[in-house]
Amino acid sequence: MATTANPVRILLVNENTFELSLLSATFRLHGLNVIGEASSMLLAENLFRALQPEVVLIDLQYSGEEAIFAMQKLRKLNPALGLILLTSCPDMRLFGVDSQSLPSGSCAVLKGSSSEIATISLALIESLRLAKSETSMQWIDGNGSLSEENFYSILSEFTDIQIETLRLVSTGLSNSEIARVRFVSEKSVEQIVARIAHHLRITPDRSKNLRVLLTAEYFTWLGAVKSHHVERTHARRSSQPVE
Repeated sequence: MATTANPVRILLVNENTFELSLLSATFRLHGLNVIGEASSMLLAENLFRALQPEVVLIDLQYSGEEAIFAMQKLRKLNPALGLILLTSCPDMRLFGVDSQSLPSGSCAVLKGSSSEIATISLALIESLRLAKSETSMQWIDGNGSLSEENFYSILSEFTDIQIETLRLVSTGLSNSEIARVRFVSEKSVEQIVARIAHHLRITPDRSKNLRVLLTAEYFTWLGAVKSHHVERTHARRSSQPVE
């Protein structure tokens, strides 16, 4: 990308200001043309209108569904806009995101690979090529290929209901509270939680709170620093018996 006469104009969006600064510096070090940085979706929209980037790269980690709404809006403003979603987890359902709702031709890149910059460089080109296509979201892996199979994980075997239940458990809701949210019986929730634990190979242990273990597993998959969040979320429940 650094050798092209007119490098692609990139707007970076990440609600974590430290990561945003680090990513921007890394991009510039590798010759990528970062023309703007936004730490919120509102700022991203304002910078988009002012700077007219060719590609917008959004980190899904801290914005979830809001990122998808932003991508949809920006694509409407510029149908030729390249869109790249940076994610730490291969299953975006954990963020509460339905990949089918992403604008067609969007590219997704998995964070943290040793070849991340090379992969993003490829994604810049592909996102512009695919922008006006009717193709669904495209994963781009570290080898430069477009293959969803390379991003398969144990989470791929989970149903949408199981993923959503895991997300609700991670927020600190009890089985009875989840049952009310999902309009199902508490017994049904108990069974789903048990299946999730079994699938993740978490063995029930009276000395450990199952909900804390599931929440820790959830944040591990998200790629988040989980210890303080888990402790805070479940502090009021840790002394209660496992449901």
